Amino acid sequence: MFVLYTFRKYQNTPVVKANNRVLSYVLLIAIMFCFLSSFAFIGHPSVGTCMLRQNSFGISFAISISTVLAKTITVIIAFNARDPTSRSSRWLGTRILSGVVLLCSFVPVLICTVWLLLDPPFPEKIQIRDTTIIQCDEGSVLFFYLMLGYLGLLASVSFVVAFHARNLPQSFNEAKFITFSMLVFLDVWISFIPAYLSTQGKYMVAVEIFAILSSAAGVLGCIFIPKCYIILWRPDLNTKQNLMQKIIYGKSN
Repeated sequence: MFVLYTFRKYQNTPVVKANNRVLSYVLLIAIMFCFLSSFAFIGHPSVGTCMLRQNSFGISFAISISTVLAKTITVIIAFNARDPTSRSSRWLGTRILSGVVLLCSFVPVLICTVWLLLDPPFPEKIQIRDTTIIQCDEGSVLFFYLMLGYLGLLASVSFVVAFHARNLPQSFNEAKFITFSMLVFLDVWISFIPAYLSTQGKYMVAVEIFAILSSAAGVLGCIFIPKCYIILWRPDLNTKQNLMQKIIYGKSN
């Protein structure tokens, strides 16, 4: 919320404009919902919370990563466009970015909808010695790992695209920040799978909460903290002249 407030307050500055304000707002709101989705894992499991847990986090992260991919494409289009100010260039960029976000976000919505209709999660009781554990059964394990696999695929595509665009002379190294954020995201969730499979009960929930919070914090920190630093503490770099110098220097090379 603080980062979103900062971007809204300084929305007319070159740093915010250069990184596509609309996509930045969508990404920040999606990351906010990623953090909030962890609250569904806390407390006594019920039918509602069990159905909400995995679906809310999956859809929130899908929107976040889709927006990250769209931001990477923005960098490539902005640098390679012959005339970035032309109407056709802006129309093409807007259509592509909107299509990327909507299409990539629609897939997990479809997965979660079919999951809830065919074999939804539900609360169950497990007796281990003298202890009764009430937890959420994921229902169809296939849909759960299908959703995780799709998020991993989407993050991998975003990482590869951002990695290839990392040397473009975009202002404030947007592609490099995206590369690091996707690397953090992939590392967290690759580590999550063996940890998740080797735990039970509240420890399983704690592992997933940690993965959600750490991956969301990684995306937020890698992409937005450097920009907030420039906006709040280095306003001398937040100028159009500095932006144009980097772009012109890069293209001349």
